[in-house]
Amino acid sequence: MMGQTLVRRLGAEFIGTFILVFFAVGSAVFGIDVRHIGSVGVALAFGFVLLALAYAIGPISGCHINPAVTLGVALNRGIRPDAAALYVLVQCLGAIAAGGLLRIMVNAGGVTDNTGALGTNGWGETVNTFGAFVFEMLGTFLLVAVVLLVTRADVPAPASAGFAIGTVLTVDILAGVTLTGTGVNPARSLGPALFYWPALPQLWLFIVAPLLGALLAVGVVRFLAPARSPQESRA
Repeated sequence: MMGQTLVRRLGAEFIGTFILVFFAVGSAVFGIDVRHIGSVGVALAFGFVLLALAYAIGPISGCHINPAVTLGVALNRGIRPDAAALYVLVQCLGAIAAGGLLRIMVNAGGVTDNTGALGTNGWGETVNTFGAFVFEMLGTFLLVAVVLLVTRADVPAPASAGFAIGTVLTVDILAGVTLTGTGVNPARSLGPALFYWPALPQLWLFIVAPLLGALLAVGVVRFLAPARSPQESRA
């Protein structure tokens, strides 16, 4: 049986991912057109939501809310593999629940889908498959590398860690919103895609590329900032 602490951590990851997808992806669905918040507003919505969640649930679960981040943390020995698998499961479930609610808002709530695709990720008009793969991999690399560097276990976490993480996601969205819609999070891409079937054939890229980006981030972080021994940490 799972301990109460793990249950709370999983609950935080489910709720956090639901909030990220519903409000941040929802900001695109509800108002990405130029008459409302536009692409810059969507980027800020993603960054601000992640910033708030980093401080709200970070002390509970670490605020991964992204399977790529969980993979990076697990490979960096920051979470047990069994717990990491459960994290990924509840993150996907939270994203699916949010995607379903977005579909209900459009179908039954009288909301106009300003993306025309329920905020799903995709490519074709402004970038080809290769370009989309490279962007999604490097965008996730940047996000995961920053997360690992600012939350290192062998140094005190700075109070500004949440700002760094929220800022880097904002940059990712600004750079890629016209290319792929910026996934850099397999759960974020999965949730809406299950309720907008034309996006499913391209979903594989938004799972594979972010996971490879996370692997790259782990390797780079280990090179740049190898974990210090307890003696070195006290020096």
